[in-house]
Amino acid sequence: MNQQQLPGASTVLTMGIISVVGSLICCGPFAAIFSIIGLVKAKTAEGIYQSNPEGYSDYSNVKTGRILSYIGLAISIIMLIFWILYFGVIIAMISSGDFSEFQ
Repeated sequence: MNQQQLPGASTVLTMGIISVVGSLICCGPFAAIFSIIGLVKAKTAEGIYQSNPEGYSDYSNVKTGRILSYIGLAISIIMLIFWILYFGVIIAMISSGDFSEFQ
């Protein structure tokens, strides 16, 4: 049987890679958007694949993209928590007005 490429498999992989790289390098929590897009596309591609497994190839790209999207989402959440704590400490220092212990 002639297999065709699974629609959306390359998109899932691309979004997973962008989410991991974006969360590590520049964007932090904003890379979660790419993770969510990757996870939604992975669910759609998996549904298409499950309807006719013999007719499609590249399912490994969907699995890899889903894993990368989960990793990117986890890193984004950790970065978001870090930024909230970081700015919380700065705001607490400013509101207390006591900077003598940091000089």
